[in-house]
Amino acid sequence: MSRMTLFAAALAVSIPAAALAHHGWSSYDETKPITVTGKLQSVAWTNPHGSATMRWQGKQWHVVLAPVARMEARGLSSAMIDKGQTVTLTGYARKDGTAEMRIERIKAGGKTVELR
Repeated sequence: MSRMTLFAAALAVSIPAAALAHHGWSSYDETKPITVTGKLQSVAWTNPHGSATMRWQGKQWHVVLAPVARMEARGLSSAMIDKGQTVTLTGYARKDGTAEMRIERIKAGGKTVELR
């Protein structure tokens, strides 16, 4: 086998494993969707996915958004979810009680955007 073939095979095997390890969506309780409205305290418009923070139920919550390219393709801009903007988020909280939610839908600037 050539070096290039070995490299390609190693890359092909490692990408799915890395993607699976990164997402870990099974740690969120998809049987109990939650919807919250409030002001974003911070926003990171970054990859592999955006993130934000919001105060809810007396806690500082980490909010896991979609990848930037997906949000932009569906009509959500960074200006619509900038720090201080009031948004409505629908998603799932972590099963272990950590103050973190994975967002499926966001309403911002009068527009509702599906993120998943």
